[in-house]
Amino acid sequence: MRKIKVENKIVEIDGDEMTRIMWKMVKDKLLNPFLDMDLEYYDLHISKRDETDDQITRDAAEAIKKYRVGVKCATITPDKSRVDEYNLKQMWKSPNGTIRAMLDGTVFRSPILVKNVRPAVRTWTRPIVIGRHAYGDVYKNAELAIPGPGKAEIIFTPANGGEIQRMTVQEFDGPGVLQGIHNLDSSIRSFAKACFTFAYDQKIDLWFSVKDTISKTYDARFKEIFSDEYEQNWREKFEEANLTYFFTLIDDAVARVMKSEGGFLWACKNYDGDVMSDMVASAFGSLAMMTSVLVSPHGYFEYEAAHGTVQRHYYKYLAGEKTSTNPTAIIFAWTGCLKKRGELDGTPDVVEFAKKLEESTIKTIESGIMTGDMARIAEPKPESPVGTEEFIDAIASQLKR
Repeated sequence: MRKIKVENKIVEIDGDEMTRIMWKMVKDKLLNPFLDMDLEYYDLHISKRDETDDQITRDAAEAIKKYRVGVKCATITPDKSRVDEYNLKQMWKSPNGTIRAMLDGTVFRSPILVKNVRPAVRTWTRPIVIGRHAYGDVYKNAELAIPGPGKAEIIFTPANGGEIQRMTVQEFDGPGVLQGIHNLDSSIRSFAKACFTFAYDQKIDLWFSVKDTISKTYDARFKEIFSDEYEQNWREKFEEANLTYFFTLIDDAVARVMKSEGGFLWACKNYDGDVMSDMVASAFGSLAMMTSVLVSPHGYFEYEAAHGTVQRHYYKYLAGEKTSTNPTAIIFAWTGCLKKRGELDGTPDVVEFAKKLEESTIKTIESGIMTGDMARIAEPKPESPVGTEEFIDAIASQLKR
């Protein structure tokens, strides 16, 4: 079989645990037999990040800037137990957070729909796309453990030697914790532009939600910038296309989403988007049935699996037990990356291959061949779920046909 040539480099970012195992299976069975790819490889295994003092994460982000398109496996963001487990030097920051900050992008996540899995929310009939701001907030924070009584302050010292601003956060009378977060007007505006552009291109309404009634400066700045961007650049276009820009408080948005039919882009701040994308993915079927792409206003694209590293299945795999882990999000990370690479390179055969792989994956699930997470919620239920490798083999057979 003649392999399809991918003209320019793709940045491949490997990851951890069970997703790393599935990553190799997908490449070996669904990609390498059909494609001639030139991959710029970065290994973001937690031990490699520790060995390089996380420099490899920064190198991977720089490579995406150079080649414009990357695809990333799920990675561990270590807590204390992970530091002990892998004997790490420290609790390294989220690699996703580092890459997102360096690329100044917005994360868009959308559910992968199949006919034999109905959403848990019965009113949802169309996909809900989550647009997640990918800079700042808790992911680029500064934290302190407060040992005892004292005063905590925010202090801003102007670079031009102007008046110093300071504000008391809390008068502590005992131990506690303290966190400082920030954002940038430039990043918020890029986020707004990306969301309006995406909604307009996809011809779907845009919802945006923060809590400006409580956060009267921080969240209010998000609301103000989104409003300015809409009025200056998008109102006329949206009205001509019969599209709506809708702002509401985050708690009201959650209540409305649960009663909606879907079919819109929901723009969220960084932490809100992290939480809500998992909620939407789970309600539509599975965390493994979600596409995810980081879109930078500078023309960079990073596709990734939207779920974690599946630690529990990984240890079952190491013990020689059969696993039934769903690789669909990993497959769609690769297909999204290939479609974008093909679009940028002007190679329609690469785009067509990626579409056929997506179709083959969906047809396999709809034929009743699926992993355990889908089998529990499918209608009708399959006789039994298949293992991870069996599922990938079934997709490969469908793809060849």
